[in-house]
Amino acid sequence: MIDQSILVLDEGTTSTRAILFAQDGALRGAKQAQLTQHYPRSGWVEHDANEIWERTLACARAMVDKAGGAARVAAIGITNQRETVVAWDKNTGEPLSRAIVWQDRRTADFCRRLKDAGHEAEVRARTGLLLDPYFSGTKMRWLLDHDGAVKAAADAGTLAFGTVESWLVWKLTGGEQHISDASNASRTLLLPLDASGWDQELCELLGVPMETLPRVTDCAGELAVTDPGLLGGAIPICGMAGDQQAATIGQGCLTPGETKATYGTGAFVLSNTGTQVPWSDNRLLGTVLYQLAGERHYAIEGAVFVAGSLIKYLRDTLGLIATAAESEDLARSIPDNGGVVVVPALSGLGAPHWRPEARGIISGLGFDTGRAHIARASLEAMAHQTRDLASGFAADGCQWTGLRIDGGMAVNDWMAQDIADILGQSVTRPDFVETTALGAAMLAAVGSGLKTELREAADTMIGATKVFSPAMNEEARQQRLSRWEAALKKV
Repeated sequence: MIDQSILVLDEGTTSTRAILFAQDGALRGAKQAQLTQHYPRSGWVEHDANEIWERTLACARAMVDKAGGAARVAAIGITNQRETVVAWDKNTGEPLSRAIVWQDRRTADFCRRLKDAGHEAEVRARTGLLLDPYFSGTKMRWLLDHDGAVKAAADAGTLAFGTVESWLVWKLTGGEQHISDASNASRTLLLPLDASGWDQELCELLGVPMETLPRVTDCAGELAVTDPGLLGGAIPICGMAGDQQAATIGQGCLTPGETKATYGTGAFVLSNTGTQVPWSDNRLLGTVLYQLAGERHYAIEGAVFVAGSLIKYLRDTLGLIATAAESEDLARSIPDNGGVVVVPALSGLGAPHWRPEARGIISGLGFDTGRAHIARASLEAMAHQTRDLASGFAADGCQWTGLRIDGGMAVNDWMAQDIADILGQSVTRPDFVETTALGAAMLAAVGSGLKTELREAADTMIGATKVFSPAMNEEARQQRLSRWEAALKKV
């Protein structure tokens, strides 16, 4: 029997990667390429969709070669930045504009008009989402209203909209499949949580033609097959999920109540709610966790817009640090934050505040403030934002008993300990923190028949973990919390 690998295409906000997994979850190889982020105006964030495709394909080819050829790849799994929207022409297969990235805030006025007209309550009840620029549907409407090429393609009946996984599948299959898995589709404002497909009334409310949208599919199964000419042979695409849902699966949060937080460009907390459609009274989100054989499993989610991107900002824009790892060294070099608090609302505030107009602040500066204080306060902001979410989850009856963390920032031991201290709960981190890619591999393993179910995949593919237990005294915790609350009021 041929020893076959699983290939995951992990489409992030700042990079694209192809990762090769063994069937037991062991890492066999990875290839990464950076993605260019474009900021044409304040609050606007864009990607070049062709760059996404070309760099993803190059990484995928490198890993197929490492595997020993297409015949040694059992299946492909795809995971992606979720709410980023691509518009392309079905005839040419070429993008019609730059992709609008999930961080982009240009549709804030449109969302406000919909709220003022009284539509948010109905949209929330049906989709689990809020009327916020974060979600995909309003980005699609903006492109129709403001981009002539997109409008012309819509008029000609050749327009295709999709999130990044949909765009990649279209390109990988040579234009044969226009699909989106249920987890990604649930982030558009156009899919009711309890409906199998797009909703005509929601499409009309946002002004998005239903015929431009992909077909909604399961998250695992033989979803599509690649064009044989691209990777040296046809390879089935057997798993797809949005990055945060994939990370939840990769953490093994398969039982209701189990909770994970991913610290990447943003920070995202998901708590499994099982097959029950979720509802939040505290402006958290209801979302599809995964769909198998037509059955949906759900989660409640809280999204923080700025996490790792804050450290990138300190490094690339302010020049306060030379590397991301330096932030941990600086945090350890001083006994406390010196009264400095950073509220990282560089792209507005996400859950549970939902303030798209908010902007970040650094408070408590004095002549004794050094870059170590700002770096430490920036890392402390991760714990505070996480605790804000924990309070919202608890108010919705989803009290955490512990937290599983992952993502690129989670390798920072100081930050992991600080989160445990501020939460007053244990924090568990897997030795392999790239659980987003692992979750996509698990879905592909189930979809291709290598594993019978997700529980088997979790039991055989998830490795060892490290636990951080709270050690901060209550007085110090309360002092931190009061300063954070005071800083939030200034935003």
